Amino acid sequence: MGAEASTTTQVFYPTLHYRDPAAAIDWLVEAFGCQRLFAATGPDGAIGHAELTFEGAVLMVGPVTDGPTWSGHAGEGRVYLALDDVDGLAARVRAAGGELLRGPADTDYGSRECTVRDPEGNLWSFGTYRPAVPAPTA
Repeated sequence: MGAEASTTTQVFYPTLHYRDPAAAIDWLVEAFGCQRLFAATGPDGAIGHAELTFEGAVLMVGPVTDGPTWSGHAGEGRVYLALDDVDGLAARVRAAGGELLRGPADTDYGSRECTVRDPEGNLWSFGTYRPAVPAPTA
């Protein structure tokens, strides 16, 4: 699909479902600065699967479905994204009419963070904390 050509060490791909994926993608681009990578549409033009990027990581977006193998409901997702400028992101969210639930504020573990609710209810936390991945042992 859309991101085969890139090389990444990412192994977790958050996937969020929206009642209106096209509007959600527009909002994620405006409010968070995501970039569009790929979108597959059906014969009716509706988005069936899309991929966005943020700070080099891929996020997948799809419609709310009732299918037996890959179903999802809007407003159930929780995502944490690491970045350097939390205050700048919070200002961008406010300018896009987003709902800032918390912060930006400093945490007791040294991160600066904020939490945002997107238009369909998913919660997004942004912070400067970047979990460390331990080196593999032999």
